[in-house]
Amino acid sequence: MTEAPLGLLAELTHRCPLHCPYCSNPLELAARSAELTTDQWRDVLSQAHELGVVQMHFSGGEPLARHDLPELAAHARGLGAYVNLVTSGVGLTADRARHLADHGIDHVQLSLQDADPARADRIAGARVHAVKQLAARAVRAAGLPLTVNVVLHRANIDRIGEIIELATALGANRVELANTQYYGWALRNRGALLPTPRQLAAALRTVEEARARYADHGPELVYVVADYYADRPKPCMHGWGSRQLTVTPTGDVRPCPAADVITTLPVENVLRRPLARIWYDSDAFNAFRGTGWMSGPCRTCPERHTDFGGCRCQAFQLTGDAAATDPVCALSPHRGLVDALLTEDAVARPAFVMRTPTMRDPATRTPPPP
Repeated sequence: MTEAPLGLLAELTHRCPLHCPYCSNPLELAARSAELTTDQWRDVLSQAHELGVVQMHFSGGEPLARHDLPELAAHARGLGAYVNLVTSGVGLTADRARHLADHGIDHVQLSLQDADPARADRIAGARVHAVKQLAARAVRAAGLPLTVNVVLHRANIDRIGEIIELATALGANRVELANTQYYGWALRNRGALLPTPRQLAAALRTVEEARARYADHGPELVYVVADYYADRPKPCMHGWGSRQLTVTPTGDVRPCPAADVITTLPVENVLRRPLARIWYDSDAFNAFRGTGWMSGPCRTCPERHTDFGGCRCQAFQLTGDAAATDPVCALSPHRGLVDALLTEDAVARPAFVMRTPTMRDPATRTPPPP
């Protein structure tokens, strides 16, 4: 029996002041003119509440680009939801942070690119590192808990210790250190982003040392390993269509943020079909629920109720079959595809292609920081 979802990721807009080469949003971004209106977003939030959602995460792009953000936050809070803001921090002044706290924001998740200012700005494609530090202090001054999120890759993972120290100094209650997931623009930059085995081993040691140092005080440290170097897949989204759903700026509804890469699934949209019917009845959400869809080796694997077969989006991108065993698994007949990529990309070491507003815009090539 399908249970109600716990969380909604509301991608309010694809507009963003940054140009990060690891962006997981689609290559073709939604235009501002195609975004859901304030009233439409309020209806989405109400439908999500009726469906059972208790956590609402406002993301993007940059959700601060929506002038109706306080209104949407207040609506979500009025529904009784816990409201999280996922932001670059650009535009988050002290006054705005207090205003958002007064209108329903319960928690802020702020992204950082690096601990070194010059390198951070190069990765972001904009001079924003100092602005982000001010935003972190504004969040804490407004009385809100702060999570600092850092996407790790070849150009910043060697400074993971400095990143942890910076996040701690900024007052972070939680620090999420997540190796890049290769979807959207990040897939295009995979060769430039993949860390080396040496880097990963050193990063893990640094995280473990920091955890011991902060065991009785300081932030909670969450470290997510790089998929391609693992021998078992991550329990993606706690199973397909199990706990979370995503609504895009145009109203498309997905079981996970990257599900648009699976081109064999029908596209559901909240403007055409109620959210509850999409969650319970749609082919897209039912495609990989449970274990009935699995083939060998997943079908008989004792870990199938723990890792849920791994990531469907990754399986599709690497094999063309969304029902295949996640190729990062050592038991997958397709594991050789991942091993070949690690060898190829480690040798190639191409330069970053910075995120641009649409694929029609000229890409700016910037070499990764040394």
